Amino acid sequence: MLKIELLDKSHDRTQFDCGNLTLNIYLQKTARQHISKGMSRTFVLINDDNPRTILGFYTLSICEIETDYLPRKIAKQYPDQVPAVKLARLAVSMKKQNNGYGSYLIGSAVEKVILISEHVGIIGLFVDAKDDHVKKYYEQFGFISLQGNPLILFLPMQTLNKYK
Repeated sequence: MLKIELLDKSHDRTQFDCGNLTLNIYLQKTARQHISKGMSRTFVLINDDNPRTILGFYTLSICEIETDYLPRKIAKQYPDQVPAVKLARLAVSMKKQNNGYGSYLIGSAVEKVILISEHVGIIGLFVDAKDDHVKKYYEQFGFISLQGNPLILFLPMQTLNKYK
């Protein structure tokens, strides 16, 4: 059975390969340090049958956004800077890509962001897409591009709350 867990020492980070060297290195060398320093949280997708093997992962952190970059309709509701959550990284093992694991990871991230919003004030979830292909992937989940930088996408709390 698939399960999402906070990354810890029991997970084998060395064997993970998503095809992106930067993401691989982050998981292998930096993610646990960021957890211990309180900078972000990295969650891993595992299967109960082999709980050490990482099938995919995502990282969440808190951020602050200038409202000038938000769509006007949303920006006018807020002061100059607003708190949010950032989906800082998301990756699926090359062996498991195109099997819906990315959607599973995003669903888990959305659940966590909704939970965060019940305890801390935030306006939504942000993500930086590395290219237009990735941008289109996030748009299917309701993410919208920011003004001036179409590769930074935003999922407002109103949309997130529809997933409850």
